[in-house]
Amino acid sequence: MSIEKIWVLAESADGAPLSTSLELLTQARSMAPTVEAVAWGGGASDMAAALGDYGATTVYDVGDLGGALPGVPVAAAIAGLVASGNKPDAVLVPATYDGRDIAGRLSARLDLPVITNVVGLSADGEDLLSQHGIFGGSQVATARFSGEKPWLFVVRAKSFTAVPAGSGSAQVQAAPAPSDLGSSNSAKVLDHHVEERTGPKLDEAEVVVSGGRGLGSAENYAMVEELAKLLKGAAGASRAIVDAGWVPYSHQVGQTGKTVKPTLYLACGISGATQHLVGMKGAKNIVAINKDQDAPIFSVADLGIVGDVHKVIPKLIEALKARA
Repeated sequence: MSIEKIWVLAESADGAPLSTSLELLTQARSMAPTVEAVAWGGGASDMAAALGDYGATTVYDVGDLGGALPGVPVAAAIAGLVASGNKPDAVLVPATYDGRDIAGRLSARLDLPVITNVVGLSADGEDLLSQHGIFGGSQVATARFSGEKPWLFVVRAKSFTAVPAGSGSAQVQAAPAPSDLGSSNSAKVLDHHVEERTGPKLDEAEVVVSGGRGLGSAENYAMVEELAKLLKGAAGASRAIVDAGWVPYSHQVGQTGKTVKPTLYLACGISGATQHLVGMKGAKNIVAINKDQDAPIFSVADLGIVGDVHKVIPKLIEALKARA
């Protein structure tokens, strides 16, 4: 026997699937002949073409949640699908806030374990092997399930590359109405607030310029933002300056922040703690600027500049402006 069917949790934003969901669909179709998606929010029909283009043959629509948080009703709906006999071999869930919530509740409803923090997946006959970064990402451990299906995996963003399959639109099928939600479904979303930003999203940018403690002060982070803008990229940050309150958490790159995989990652005044390296070492080209020649960041850098960021970054900005 081999892996026959995989479900992917398809989260969306502004009516379009998240890139993480498309990454999971791409990987799922390399491991199983049948790939299906589970969506919610009343926009599943609108996303059917995009999800189908990345390999989903069917989209199970949980429907409009009426302002409820997705964790309880979506987990219940998936459990209902499984109980009806429509059981996949595995369910792949993005490691987002909602994804982790859904995975935990689904694990409880099905009384099955869940493997989290997955950074790689591959089919091995009847098994799916998952890879996990440990010791700050310096080592990779491999795991597999030995029990009942479906196997539940929570996968970190940028673990795979989203590639269209060129297939047609997926069929939309209503998922069973979730039942027995009880008081756990009483929380409601009253309003949404979108953070103001310019330029690309941090986790989707082709160029990321990140600043760390070596900047010296919150005011100096403006250099990072200006350099990122000139490079048409996004500004990121290390955990150290986020914890210090210099920049919002939404800028954090690392194990407890966002995972980025840009064409160019420019680390400015970042020493290179392992938790930061986990979130950016997949970048195609890494340039590091640090006055400490022994900084760990240089171990993963393609180009290392030993120098003071307060002198190097202004020179880079000056050169880019002159070139423009």
